[in-house]
Amino acid sequence: MVEIGYEAELQPDSAAAISAALTAFNRSKAPQFPAPRDIGLTLRDPASGVVDGGLTARISLNWMFVELLIVPERPRGQGVGSQIMAKAEDVARQHGCDGIWLDTFSFQAPGFYAKLGYVVFGEIAHYPPGASRFFLHKHLS
Repeated sequence: MVEIGYEAELQPDSAAAISAALTAFNRSKAPQFPAPRDIGLTLRDPASGVVDGGLTARISLNWMFVELLIVPERPRGQGVGSQIMAKAEDVARQHGCDGIWLDTFSFQAPGFYAKLGYVVFGEIAHYPPGASRFFLHKHLS
């Protein structure tokens, strides 16, 4: 038997233990299983020099997962989102990635990603209520 505990706020040592256990299992089945690499592309406010937007991603198993992308209100509609995604694709290629995947809500940017060649491969309807969450990918060649 095991004891199942609940942490309303996940403790760092618990997160580390769970990650280490999964990594050990994965490596026992696929020794070449690499550690993920986290990368970021930042957008800075030219007046203050403060990072106020950008992209965070994780590279693993020859794919990049775009975790977060935000373009501040000020430069929206000026091609900054397309530029940062093009840079992410360049970085993914430099790391030997076969493609990029990401998720977005229906009230965020599914149309933006579609224009960039990303294709929906999954959807969770009514998440959150009144909206959907889409999963998209793009193969890089």
